[in-house]
Amino acid sequence: MTTTERTAASFFLPSEEPLGLINADGAPVAEPALEMPADDVLLRLHRAMVSGRRFDAQATALTKQGRLAVYPSARGQEAGEIGSILALRPQDWLFPTYRDSMAVVARGVDPVEVLTLLRGDWHCGYDPYRANVAPQCTPLATNTLHAVGFAHAAKTKGEDTVALVLLGDGATSEGDTHEALNFAAVWQSPVVFLVQNNGYAISVPLSKQTAAPSLAHKGVGYGMPSVLVDGNDAAAVHAVVEQAVARAAAGGGPTLIEALTYRVESHTNADDASRYRDRAEVEAWLTRDPIARLERYLTDRGLLDDAAREEISARAETEATSLRERMNTDTVLDPADLFRHVYAEPTAALRRQAEDLTAELSLGAEE
Repeated sequence: MTTTERTAASFFLPSEEPLGLINADGAPVAEPALEMPADDVLLRLHRAMVSGRRFDAQATALTKQGRLAVYPSARGQEAGEIGSILALRPQDWLFPTYRDSMAVVARGVDPVEVLTLLRGDWHCGYDPYRANVAPQCTPLATNTLHAVGFAHAAKTKGEDTVALVLLGDGATSEGDTHEALNFAAVWQSPVVFLVQNNGYAISVPLSKQTAAPSLAHKGVGYGMPSVLVDGNDAAAVHAVVEQAVARAAAGGGPTLIEALTYRVESHTNADDASRYRDRAEVEAWLTRDPIARLERYLTDRGLLDDAAREEISARAETEATSLRERMNTDTVLDPADLFRHVYAEPTAALRRQAEDLTAELSLGAEE
C-alpha cells in the first residue's frame, strides 16, 4: 500500500450504498468498482447455491428427527456463503463459524463430516488440511484470531496463502474481532474478513450492537480498506472477495467486507425468532432471494433453461438423499476418543483421567 493510498479517505471508506451487480429483479447493475464474473462462474455459483440450500434444508430436517443436536440454518445467506468460497484459490484457507456448514461443504468437505460437530460426535469431524478448512468455530469471533495468526505465519514463511474468515454481525461486538482487525492491519496480514450481517446476533438487532453507519465503516479506524456489498447478490460478493483475495496475495494487506443479508430461519432449532421479529420483516427479505435473483439473470441471458434447472435440482436432491441415508445410522462411539488428539504427547493428568474412565466403564460393565 502506498503512502498516497494510506492518506486517501476514499481508499478506506466503504460506499454509501451496498455494491451490487445484479438487483433483486435479476437485472444487471452498472458498478464501476466491480467486474461481472464470467458466465461459467455465474453458473457455478447458481448450481452451488441450489445444492447448498437443499443441504441446509436437509440438515434442518435431520435436527427435527433427532439426528443432529442443533443446526444453525444459513437459508437466505447462500450468496455470501457460496459467493465467497468460490472466490478462493486452492491454496487459500477458510475459517468458518458454526453457521457456515454450507460454505464448508462448498469448499469440498464431505457433508457427513461437516455435520459431525453438530451431531455432537467430534469437535471437528474432518481433516482441516485436506480442503484447507479450519474447524468450525462455535465461540463468537475466536476464528478471527485463528485466521490472522495463520495468515501472518504464512506470510512470515513466504507462502502464497490468504485466509478468509467468516463472521456474523454479533461477532463484531467481541473483543477478539477488534484484536484480529488491529493486528492484521498493523502487520498487513493476508486476511479477508467477511461479515455476513444477517440482522441479528441471536435476538439482538444490529441497532443494539453499534451506532456506526455500517459495520464496514469499522475498518477505517483500523486502517484497512472496507467494502459494503449486497450480501444477497452472489455475483457481487464473488467479485468483492476475489478482489480482496488478490490484493492480500499481492501484499496489500487485509480487507473488511460487510455483506448485507438476512437470516430467514431462527438462530437455531432451539430459538423462536417470532419473539423478537415480525413475519412481515421476513417476508420482505424473501423477495430478495439470492437464488431466484441469479436464476432470473441467467435465464434472461439464455444461460439457464428449464432442462438445466431440473438437472441442477435433481442433482441437489440426490446429494440430499445420500446425506440423509448416511446420517440415519447410529454412530458407534469410543469413550477413549475424549482423550485422543488433545495433545501430541498426553500429559500425566490426561493419562490419569483416561485410566479413571476406563476403570469406571469396566466396573459398570461388570455390574
